[in-house]
Amino acid sequence: VVVWGVAEFDVSDVQMGRRCTVKMRGKLVLIRLRSAAEIATENAVPLAHLRDQETDEERVVNPEWLVVLGICTHLGCVPINNAGEFHGWFCPCHGSHYDVSGRIRKGPAPLNLVVPPYKFTDAAKILIG
Repeated sequence: VVVWGVAEFDVSDVQMGRRCTVKMRGKLVLIRLRSAAEIATENAVPLAHLRDQETDEERVVNPEWLVVLGICTHLGCVPINNAGEFHGWFCPCHGSHYDVSGRIRKGPAPLNLVVPPYKFTDAAKILIG
């Protein structure tokens, strides 16, 4: 059982293709503003190419924004942003590569980066929890 608090974050300063990291209940939350090209790339990935099969649409509330926990699903390390073979996140500890949808694409991690419960309270504010 995951116990979440609820916190609202202002993301108005996040620029296209960039991300911000916030901390909630001791966990890192990665929030990324994705470009149309990044969204198109992620939507074009066949499910058969994915270990943990989720479409990009299943992982987002608003296609431009990705919200995931910054914890590698292999052993709990912190992945590096804009790194790895799929330009999403790379976990240097054991070599897991995640795409811009936070889906595991290569390496030992068994699952995609976790999407916490969240919603938008307006165009620039995200309520997580």
